[in-house]
Amino acid sequence: MPNEDFTPVENLSYEQAREELMGIVSKLESGASSLEDSLALWERGEALAQRCEEWLDGAKKRLDAAKERRAQSNGDTSE
Repeated sequence: MPNEDFTPVENLSYEQAREELMGIVSKLESGASSLEDSLALWERGEALAQRCEEWLDGAKKRLDAAKERRAQSNGDTSE
């Protein structure tokens, strides 16, 4: 596991990070990895989860901004 070449987390799309994270969860749940490999998987999984959260936060901000622009164009100042 530690010798595997991984794409840097910051270069992954949301979908790529989520797919890799789901694979890591499956590997960890299987219990077939050594302790060292499990720790490396856990660390990678934490980084992937944070990347997914960053993508989702960014998407929420974009949606909020679009809603705000729409409200302003409609003359509505309330949310």
